[in-house]
Parts: sequence; structure tokens; C-alpha cells
Amino acid sequence: MADKGAMDKLKGKAKEMAGKATGDRRMKGEGRADQTKGKAKDAVDEAKGQGKGIKDSLTDRDRTDET
Repeated sequence: MADKGAMDKLKGKAKEMAGKATGDRRMKGEGRADQTKGKAKDAVDEAKGQGKGIKDSLTDRDRTDET
């Protein structure tokens, strides 16, 4: 999903710049929203990775305690 977050941020930046260049405030705002959406996707992806790491750590620890 990190690729989707990066794509949203890139698309948003392009929209924002196009909005600035043309004076289109709506497009500029949509661009900022797309960038925020991309950052949120990256944050969720990172949190999932950390959660998986914690789960794996606990699972590994339990296995070593049993032996």
C-alpha cells in the first residue's frame, strides 16, 4: 500500500501545482487533500507493519519459552 500512498502524494502535488499555475483554488485544494490522503495511507501501512512486528516478537518469544 505504500506505493498507493506515494502515488496519491505525487498526484496531489501535481494537482496543487496545476491549481496554483491556473489560479484554480478548487484544484489546488483537491491536490492538498490527495497529498493528505497519501500521507494517511503511508501512516496506516507503517502502523500495520509495526503491529505485525510486535506480534512476531511476541510469537517468537513464546516459542523460545516453550523449548
